[in-house]
Amino acid sequence: MMRLFRSTPARAALLGAAALLALPGATLVPTVPAIARPAPDSFADLAAKLLPAVVNISSSQSVQARNNAPGGPDIPMFPPGSPFEQFFKDFLNRNRPGQRGGPGDQPAPERRMQSLGSGFIVDPSGLVVTNNHVIEGADQITVTLQDNTTLKAELVGRDETGDIALLRVKPEKPLPAVQFGDSDQARVGDWVLAIGNPFGLGGSVTAGIVSARGRNIHQGPYDDFIQTDAAINRGNSGGPLFNMDGQVIGINTAIYSPSGGSIGIGFSIPANMAKNIVAQLRDYGHPRRGWLGVKIQQVTPDIAESLGLKEATGALVAGVTDGGPAEKAKLHSGDVILKFNGQDVKDMHALPRIVADSEVGKEVPLVIWRDGKQTTVQATLAEKPDDTALAAADQAPKQNGAATKPTSIAGLGIKIAPLSQELRDKYQIAADQKGVVITDVASGSSAAERGLKPGDVIVEVAQTAVDTPADVQKQVDGVRKSDRKSVLMLIQGQDGARFVPLPFSTQKDKQPG
Repeated sequence: MMRLFRSTPARAALLGAAALLALPGATLVPTVPAIARPAPDSFADLAAKLLPAVVNISSSQSVQARNNAPGGPDIPMFPPGSPFEQFFKDFLNRNRPGQRGGPGDQPAPERRMQSLGSGFIVDPSGLVVTNNHVIEGADQITVTLQDNTTLKAELVGRDETGDIALLRVKPEKPLPAVQFGDSDQARVGDWVLAIGNPFGLGGSVTAGIVSARGRNIHQGPYDDFIQTDAAINRGNSGGPLFNMDGQVIGINTAIYSPSGGSIGIGFSIPANMAKNIVAQLRDYGHPRRGWLGVKIQQVTPDIAESLGLKEATGALVAGVTDGGPAEKAKLHSGDVILKFNGQDVKDMHALPRIVADSEVGKEVPLVIWRDGKQTTVQATLAEKPDDTALAAADQAPKQNGAATKPTSIAGLGIKIAPLSQELRDKYQIAADQKGVVITDVASGSSAAERGLKPGDVIVEVAQTAVDTPADVQKQVDGVRKSDRKSVLMLIQGQDGARFVPLPFSTQKDKQPG
């Protein structure tokens, strides 16, 4: 008779160990069995508790109908001034509804465009959270509760970068509300519920798990999405993603879908990011993000080696905004920010999120890598200015250079020269730019492989500012003597400043020209 055994974690571990011991030369390796929590028998009780706090949002805006609408074809494209252009324009204008001389002889009617989405109540007095893209451009917003009560909503504030909006309605009695949870505690594999208004159908519940954390889908500088396979479709935007304790751990914002429908890849803004923004919108009407005032780039293995870092981690400072917190804290180009206010900066993408979530006006410690060792500086964060103010702050007067003939830098495949007016005119280099200009790049050299080209300006070599070819040669020679494999240069090009590690040639130097 065949005997059946009920598998238990302990028995499975013993059977696994026995199987290992049966192999020739096998050593016993301790194993830790993974135990999964059972799936809930039903989500019904949790859904019934949460549904009343989730709302449908309808927004509308007035749009003036175009001259070729409604019902008329577009005017074909012809060269300006072509007789065909005027012919078609006269013909279509005479035969379009709403045009003078045409049928009806009435002006084109104003149309209403509508958008549908979801939201959730976070305060019984009537505060509702949703996505900014759900209500963007709306001149009228309506919130529909679970019992089909409709309320006019006013915009309290919006965060376009983070895609969050806060609305206010005026109910006759307190509304059911939900609370934000700690999204940092959400683990891959945890059960979640998504509730929203897919395709305008009304309150709908879907279940799934957390599929991934920290997703960057290139929607903005603060991307840190929770990925879930709970079905999210059009109209779910702005709705909540709940954990099994009934707390909001995310705002459903985007989906990946070739067809437009759910394929099990949805993205939610983490609650820990959203609740800070919601509080700022409530108190100030706009987001108040922390700002350090640095331009950063990724630390690659080559850059790490050239700086003496054991691993490629942190955010490399490629520029400092004049008058910003970083400049006041004495940060400068070439510093690598390893920790910000006690939090590890694993890569350049992590720093903007950590800084933005920090309190404006707070003094924070920064652990940086400078001159081959760690040091700590203190920076007092400011409120992030708008892009116009940042662009103006980047304009700083700099010194000019003197003219002389190009100098070859052995092993790197470049020729360089001081900045003269002739070279500034030739390469369209700003009058206030300082450094040393590259005049030639040898084909097949490390400089060519790294994308350097004539007209690029070397601003720093080995984290030291350079003004002459002799400065460049001195720093390059110093790096060679330290047995480094590459030299780190700060390059100002047409696309902005960036750090470039240039490997030293191991073969006979091939010089440009």
